[in-house]
Amino acid sequence: MDLSSDKIQRILTKYKFHDVAVEELQKVHRVYPEIKPTAGTYTFSDSTQKDLLKLILNIPVKYEGRAYNFPIQLWLMDSFPFTPPICLMRPTPNMVIREGKHVDARGRIYLPGLHNWDYPKSSVVGLLTEMAAKFEDDPPLSSKSSGDSKDPHELLAFVSKIQINDGGIRQHDQPINKVSVIGGGDLGMASVMSILAKCRVDKLVLVDVAESSTKGGTTDLEIFSLPKVEVSRDMSASAGSRVVVVTANAWSSEQSYVSVVQTNVDMYRGIIPNLTRLSPNAVMLIASQPVDIMTHVAWRQSGLPPTRVIGAGCNLDSERLSHALDINLNTHKPAWVIGELSDNKVAVMSNTGLSSSVQPEIAPGSTSTKPLLDRAFEIMKNQGQRSWSVGLSIADITNSILTDKKKSHSVSTLAQGWGGIGAEVFLSLPCIMGSNGSTRLAGVSLEQEDDSKLRNSVASLSNLMGQLRI
Repeated sequence: MDLSSDKIQRILTKYKFHDVAVEELQKVHRVYPEIKPTAGTYTFSDSTQKDLLKLILNIPVKYEGRAYNFPIQLWLMDSFPFTPPICLMRPTPNMVIREGKHVDARGRIYLPGLHNWDYPKSSVVGLLTEMAAKFEDDPPLSSKSSGDSKDPHELLAFVSKIQINDGGIRQHDQPINKVSVIGGGDLGMASVMSILAKCRVDKLVLVDVAESSTKGGTTDLEIFSLPKVEVSRDMSASAGSRVVVVTANAWSSEQSYVSVVQTNVDMYRGIIPNLTRLSPNAVMLIASQPVDIMTHVAWRQSGLPPTRVIGAGCNLDSERLSHALDINLNTHKPAWVIGELSDNKVAVMSNTGLSSSVQPEIAPGSTSTKPLLDRAFEIMKNQGQRSWSVGLSIADITNSILTDKKKSHSVSTLAQGWGGIGAEVFLSLPCIMGSNGSTRLAGVSLEQEDDSKLRNSVASLSNLMGQLRI
C-alpha cells in the first residue's frame, strides 16, 4: 500500500498509534491489493471537520448466483485501529441505496463487528469479510434506472429492488413502520405484545440487552415466531426505527440509591449513542427506572432534540385519571397527572371537552376542579403499575407517534422554562405527540400546594442528576 504521498504522511503523523495503524493498513493491502488510501476531510454530524485517512475499495458480493462490486469508503479515525472505521456506501450514479438493517438512507454502514470492535481481535479484513456476508443476505444497493444495462458488476437485478413479506411484494423505498424495544424483561415483553395489539407496524424488533439483569420470555418469543417480530441480541437490528422504546434496567446490589441508579446510567452509556446512530430520525421513548432521571440521561447521551426523547412518565396515571373523571364523575374533560413519578405528582384538568377539535389547554387551578381531581385520585388509589399496564401505556404513546395522532399525553420531557422552572430537569408534562415527537402545552399557575410539590421534585431531581456520572 502506497502511503508515501505528502498529504497522507502529513495526516498519518497525527495518528495516535502511527506504527500500529500502518501495520494494520499493510495487512489490509495484502488481502485487498487494489485498495486505495487517500487523504480527505470528514464532516461529523455536528458540522465539525477533521483531516483523516480514508480507504476506497469495492466489496465483491455474490447475490443469487451473480457477482457484484459494492463501492465503499472507510474513514479511519485518528485513534485507529483501536477505534473502528466509519464505513459508508458510495454508490455510482446508476445505483441507489436500499435502506435496511445494516445501511441507513445516507449510506452509513452498521455491523455487529463495528459495534463490538475490540482491537486486536477486530480488524479491517475481518470487518470487510463480515460486510460481504451481510450484503449477500440483504443487498444495500440497487439499480436507479430500468435501462438496458445488464452489467452485473454495476447493477443488481430487478428482484433485488423489491422485498417479499407476509403482505406480498413491496417496493424497497416505501417507508417502513418499524419499532424497536430495547430490553428483554417483563416490561419489554409487555411492550412488544401491547404494540402488536395497538399499532400497525411492519416490523417490531426486541433487542435483549445482555447487560440488563431483568430477563423475560425472549426465548419463548423466538420459539413461537410471531409474525413481524424479530428477536435479536444485536443492537444493529434496530436500525431505521421510527420509535425506539428503552425498557432495560441493570439494577445492581449496591447499597446507596445513587449507586443503584449509576448502574443504569453506565448501561445507558453503552446503548443510547448506538441507538441514536442506528435510528437518527427516531423518537426515543424511555421506560427504564427512575424514568425522569433516565429520560434526562438518555437525552444528554443521545444528542437528540428534547422533543424526540421522552419518558413514559405519568401517562398511565393520566389515562386512568381521565377515565375516572369521565366514567365515574361525568366531567367529559381530559386530565393529566404531571410532575415527578412519585408522591409529588399533581393532577390538572383541561378547559376543553374530550370531543373538542380545539387543542386542549390546562385549566388554571381552582377550588371547583380540585375536589373532582381529588375524588378521581381516590378512585385510582389501589391501581398499581404492573408491567402489562405500563406496556399498554407505552403502546398508546407509540401509536400516537406512528399515526401522527396529535393526542395529548403526560410524558417525561424537558421541563426547563415551563411554569417558571429554571433548572434543567425532566418532569411529566402534557404534550401533543406526533410523528416528530412532543410539543408541550403551555404552562399555567398552579395552586400553592401543587406548585410546592413540583418545586420539591425539581430540587430532588437536580440534586440526583448532579451526583451521577453521565
